[in-house]
Amino acid sequence: MVKLFENGAYLLNGELLVEDNSEAPAVLSSKLGTAVPSKAEAAKGTMAYSILQAHNTSDDPEQLKIKFDCLTSHDITYVGIIQTARASGLEKFPIPYVLTNCHNSLCAVGGTINEDDHMFGLTCAQKYGGIYVPPHQAVIHQYAREMLAGCGKMILGSDSHTRYGALGTMAIGEGGGELAKQLLGRTYDVKMPGVVAVYLTGEPMKGVGPQDVALAIIGATFANGYVNNKVMEFVGPGVKNLSADFRIGIDVMTTETTCLSSIWTTDTVISDYLALHGRADAYKELNPQPVAYYDGVISIDLSTIKPMIAMPFHPSNTYEIDELKANLDDILVDVEKRARVSFGESCDFTLRNKVIDGKLYVDQGIIAGCAGGGFENICAAADILRGRFTGDDKFTLSVYPASTPVYLELVKNGSVADLMTAGAIVKTAFCGPCFGAGDTPANGAFSIRHSTRNFPNREGSKIQSGQLSAVALMDARSIAATAANKGFLTSATDMDVEYTGKKYFFDSTIYENRVYDSKGVAHPEVEIQFGPNIKDWPSMVPLTEDLLLRVASVIHDPVTTTDELIPSGETSSYRSNPLGLAEFTLSRKDPAYVGKAKAVRNVEEVRRTNSCPCQVEDPAYDAAFKVIKASYPDLKARETGIGSTIYAVKPGDGSAREQAASCQKVLGGWANIAREYATKRYRSNLINWGMLPFLFDQEELPFGMDDFIFIPGIRTAIQEKASVITAYVVKDTLIPFELRLGDLTDDERKIILAGCLINFYKE
Repeated sequence: MVKLFENGAYLLNGELLVEDNSEAPAVLSSKLGTAVPSKAEAAKGTMAYSILQAHNTSDDPEQLKIKFDCLTSHDITYVGIIQTARASGLEKFPIPYVLTNCHNSLCAVGGTINEDDHMFGLTCAQKYGGIYVPPHQAVIHQYAREMLAGCGKMILGSDSHTRYGALGTMAIGEGGGELAKQLLGRTYDVKMPGVVAVYLTGEPMKGVGPQDVALAIIGATFANGYVNNKVMEFVGPGVKNLSADFRIGIDVMTTETTCLSSIWTTDTVISDYLALHGRADAYKELNPQPVAYYDGVISIDLSTIKPMIAMPFHPSNTYEIDELKANLDDILVDVEKRARVSFGESCDFTLRNKVIDGKLYVDQGIIAGCAGGGFENICAAADILRGRFTGDDKFTLSVYPASTPVYLELVKNGSVADLMTAGAIVKTAFCGPCFGAGDTPANGAFSIRHSTRNFPNREGSKIQSGQLSAVALMDARSIAATAANKGFLTSATDMDVEYTGKKYFFDSTIYENRVYDSKGVAHPEVEIQFGPNIKDWPSMVPLTEDLLLRVASVIHDPVTTTDELIPSGETSSYRSNPLGLAEFTLSRKDPAYVGKAKAVRNVEEVRRTNSCPCQVEDPAYDAAFKVIKASYPDLKARETGIGSTIYAVKPGDGSAREQAASCQKVLGGWANIAREYATKRYRSNLINWGMLPFLFDQEELPFGMDDFIFIPGIRTAIQEKASVITAYVVKDTLIPFELRLGDLTDDERKIILAGCLINFYKE
């Protein structure tokens, strides 16, 4: 089904794969009839290499400084980004910047908060020359597909699912700090990433959709890190057998593999898609060079992919639906074990009570957002449900088209009527179901969704209040089949359906009439409209020479998601209020963290204002400094930075939201310690907020909760580009251990020294 090459491979003429082994030189020579290029030269033959180098402003092809063609943000990120840029001297958006309103669209909680943010976005688009997409018009990624993507372009977005590779656009989702850099004329700095080929052959069987293929890929690549921070390049003869919507549906889910970006070969299918959306000039054919070298290969025979399900609590926890049915009890026991990892040993969550007469019953189905809300997905769901109905028991089905143009065509072709007649509710474009702000399941319920993630805590669970629910990911077709079977889990391939293959027609007048497009013209006379919840970032101090950290949380889970670092859902209303949002940090993972971090922050604030040059007037800290001063007698406590830190094995999987890091900083955090970071974007967020991204490789920790960690000379170490840092656990004596910083660019070092990105720009 999905095969991972153990080695890299050469791709010849976009068709023939030659694995990089002892036999490769002879095979290559016979096929090429000429000298075999080196790996380094052949690696320049990938599409990714060409696009990245075309956007690289440095003289070094290995150390990239990327400038993007356009930017995208939504309404729980753009306020903070623009506030950061404004504090650093923003006068005009230098490239197209689209502000969509698809996360806090409902304007239903927090008083006027959400709509205040929207008015901030509209007036900023007017003042600085941007594009403003009102609520319910389109989810961020669908608008980008329809109106921004173009072959050979690069787009940077402040949402992790910024992926438009199927349309020939290399897109990257990052934290807000990286977008602020672009707004201020700076660059996105990254080493030239590895490139992994996704080699497609065959054609999907009837009833299999893009989410099925995507989940198969995620299940094969996430845990082993096969594509971590690399580019996935989709090639091979199977590409031509997929529609544009199908390619898009696979592509958007590449984020869940932890890859950096993606790119696909393009053909007449993509040419037609762009022409349909009035942008025929955005097309050009993209293919690898006749000889291209890849760092790895994911080989997929599309004809072997069966309907899939990702069980709680991660998109990589994948099974064929038939496999789940055949091993139902064993797999549900595994889900219970995963629940205990995520929610604690006291958790009594189970799905075994959903088994009725040997069949798994589902409480809710959702087809939504950038992954599920595409035209073809919803048409297929309507075909399955035509003449059938969802029943009058617990099971409910909601469908969210990804944009108003898609919705309009579904109305015109009768799909909406078929869905509503069957019992589904069809709603407007909204990302809420994906991150827990819409169609939250009941306590103990089980939801199946064609959306992007099923992390713990993402679907509305509040373990402290005894509220738990669980989400599995499936394709729209099998969700519709389950709905037709009144909520009993059903594979779409088990249904006898005639798929109509309705054709899509795009109506641009919807956007022309409602979207504010400045055409790049700024109107500096426009006054930005603020709301009472929109707050400036609090002041942050530069990194001190010496640092005393107190451990405020220790998390031993194999992976810690951004939803656990800062929950989504109801917290989204406070994304424009740094201090208000910080109150929710780790609230569902470690409720004691905020109190502990605040206590450390209070001591740091005393340190900054206390007239005594050597005391901080807190018994625990005074005792710690007494031990430290035995070895460092010249140390002055008042000049030593005091902050909190957290330890997590592998933090940062999931969302690009910078608040996962900035909330820690607002609470006085000065570092993370991890065995590894799940994504580049989370590590970048830490750095942009002036936090030290420490690495500690050993499983057994030398420190524990509430311990003090003393790091002398850290500022000098950063300045001198030290990679290994000697730190000390403060007990009765100083106990040394080593921390690593990993690779840091010169600018990243300067940002950490300055205390955060805002301070760096002020300097």
